[in-house]
Amino acid sequence: MPKLIISGVTHELMDEAITIGRGPDNTIVVNDPSISTHHAQLLLEGDTYRLKDLESTNGTRVNGKPVTETVLRFDDRIRFGAAEARYESSQAGGSKPLPKPEEIKAQFAEAGAELPQLSRASPFRRQQQENDPMRTGLLIGLGIILLVFLGSIVAVLMMHAPSL
Repeated sequence: MPKLIISGVTHELMDEAITIGRGPDNTIVVNDPSISTHHAQLLLEGDTYRLKDLESTNGTRVNGKPVTETVLRFDDRIRFGAAEARYESSQAGGSKPLPKPEEIKAQFAEAGAELPQLSRASPFRRQQQENDPMRTGLLIGLGIILLVFLGSIVAVLMMHAPSL
């Protein structure tokens, strides 16, 4: 059963049309000065509800975005004026239950069938190999300089080493 949790209070949604507001004639009454007398309406459409703002003074937001009308999804965060709310649909995760194993039909690829290119499906950029002669020459030059430096240190140490 779908639920609307407003400021910590859970309201089970059973009617096809539900009004939300500060006025006592609403289906869900919320005593908050930032909520209009008739703030919003929920209309049942199939398995879920459509949220409609009733031209409220402080507006209605779903997941941080101002809305006048939208279909609610599982775990949507709703804000009526300054009041926080969360929508929970009747199906956990807002999706269909997993099929039974006997309902799953496996389809095997034919021998020799071409596989799709999955290398392009990665969200990460591929590092391209570059043959940069300038960079290669610079690295070789730095290596030679390092070897000359180490050789000179060894030579200086050999000259000043005590004889055995």
